[in-house]
Amino acid sequence: MSRTFSISDLAKEFSITTRTIRFYEAEGLLQPQRQGQTRIYAEKDRVHLMLILRGKRLGFSLAESKQIIALYDPATDNREQTHLLLQKIEQRQQLLNQQLQDIRHMQEELEAVKERLLSSHSESPSVE
Repeated sequence: MSRTFSISDLAKEFSITTRTIRFYEAEGLLQPQRQGQTRIYAEKDRVHLMLILRGKRLGFSLAESKQIIALYDPATDNREQTHLLLQKIEQRQQLLNQQLQDIRHMQEELEAVKERLLSSHSESPSVE
């Protein structure tokens, strides 16, 4: 018999709120079974939740995570999923590298302006 989880089990395991899990369910990323009002999550839902949260930490949007999860296909050794994930990682790395360059450039500009202000302030006569 496969293992199942309650919404509170998953919330506790991943340190997130039950509201967050319900949001992911509403977005179509999780598909629990129902017993009356009770949600019953399968191992597949648990794995999807883990992937969603990992994607979030890596800076992926929910749409990107959904796209990656949808390509899960063990019959093909997940080649398409792996290929897409590698593309997304490379895109994210390029974006982060560009942001780092922009930050460094901005720091240099700020430092130059600061130096000009300090040197012009020390050269001007003091008013007493």
